[in-house]
Amino acid sequence: MPQLFDPVPSDRGDRILCCYVNATNKMQIARITNIPNWYFERVVFPGQRLVFETPRDAQLEIHSGMMASAILSDTISCERLLLQEGDNNFFPNDPHVQQRLEEINEGIPVQDDVVAMTPEQVS
Repeated sequence: MPQLFDPVPSDRGDRILCCYVNATNKMQIARITNIPNWYFERVVFPGQRLVFETPRDAQLEIHSGMMASAILSDTISCERLLLQEGDNNFFPNDPHVQQRLEEINEGIPVQDDVVAMTPEQVS
C-alpha cells in the first residue's frame, strides 16, 4: 500500500488516485501540506513515477534543488494529476498485489505474467 504510514484521513470521502512523474534530472521532494491532520512527503527520483491517493482538494508541492537548499518550484492541483476517482478503496487488499503495486511505483520492471494475474492467482 503506498500510504501505509500516513493514510488519507478516514473522514475524507472525496479521494482520488493521482500520478506525478519527475521529468527532470534532479531529485525532487513531493509534499502535500494543505490537508489538515495529514502529512504527505515523498522523495521522487529523476524519471520516477509517484502514484498516490489523496483528497480531491489537495495541492502537491514540488521542491527542487540541492538537499540543503531545496526550494518550492511548483504547486500542482492534484485534480490535474488524476488517474482514477471513486470509492475509498483504490488498492486491493491482497498483500501480494499491494507489493507488486509498490514495485511498479518504484520502477521495478513489470513482468507481463504478473501484471495480468488476478489477486487470487498472485497468492
